[in-house]
Amino acid sequence: MLTRDEAIKFVNEKMENKNIVKHMIAVSVGMGGIYDHLSQKGLVDLGGTRDEWMMAGLLHDADYLVGVVPENQMGIQVTLWLREKGYDIPENVAHAMAAHNWHATNVEPITLMDWAIFCVDTLTGLITACALVMPEKKLAMVNLERIVKKYKNSAFAAGTRRDEIAMCESKLGISLNDFFAIVLKMMQNNHEELGL
Repeated sequence: MLTRDEAIKFVNEKMENKNIVKHMIAVSVGMGGIYDHLSQKGLVDLGGTRDEWMMAGLLHDADYLVGVVPENQMGIQVTLWLREKGYDIPENVAHAMAAHNWHATNVEPITLMDWAIFCVDTLTGLITACALVMPEKKLAMVNLERIVKKYKNSAFAAGTRRDEIAMCESKLGISLNDFFAIVLKMMQNNHEELGL
């Protein structure tokens, strides 16, 4: 599997929109936090290693190129590109990336890793929006109460797929508030790389 540095270089080459790169980094660190949480609960069949979870998050939108990659291939094409370059992309990572867009790809989430990327994906956008509306535009100023309030206000960050975030409870066994707190903490811990 490629290294994190190789993955960062790859996504920066593919994506002109650096906000999407930051989004992928946010999903990656969020995935690491959810993996740690589930591991501490004693779960052993997580669908992959921590590195695989984070790599899936880091690469999942590297083919999000509207007008270049058909929507039903977004999450799939990235694996093809990387394998063409000679990188070993494990099947579980490829599946998780395809499953994060399963309504278009028809690759359904199965493992905890698949469901985690599906749920974390849209939550990182909500947390980022919470930071950006603050005067300081810093993740440090965002707290759990703010996220809960903004989550309940469907007019805020209206494109957020709240129903998908809420699936953390049924698919991962993590309460909504805990899910918010874990991903927020991981994003705050990596605020410099996220530019927030």
